[in-house]
Amino acid sequence: MKGMTRGELAKQTGLSMATIRYYEDSGILPTPKRIANGYRIYTDDYLVKIKFINDAKSLGYSLKEIREILQMLSPDMDSETLKELVHNKIHEIEDRIKTLDAIRTMLASLLQTPQEEIQNYLKSFRVTDEDKS
Repeated sequence: MKGMTRGELAKQTGLSMATIRYYEDSGILPTPKRIANGYRIYTDDYLVKIKFINDAKSLGYSLKEIREILQMLSPDMDSETLKELVHNKIHEIEDRIKTLDAIRTMLASLLQTPQEEIQNYLKSFRVTDEDKS
């Protein structure tokens, strides 16, 4: 059987062997076939799957989401289902952007706060000798 060992797969993908094992144990990657000597042999489709995993992670998908998508990806998955998954992720990212933008606006406004107000605010967090008793 033609294929590669876990070490060879790790070298080709830049992942550690431990990460590949973790992906297998958590169901993100399917368990590979073993040859007579007991070695796991990985076919070229593992390279494609790992590239997908890395790309999806860079787009903000969690490993749980990636596992679910990989389980759904099959010859009978239609393009509309895939488009819906992408559409939902876009909405999630847009919501996250709105939240981050609101946080940025709040922080920027804090920079405009007068020094005296900041000092008074910080004093409310300081523990005095009176507070200790």
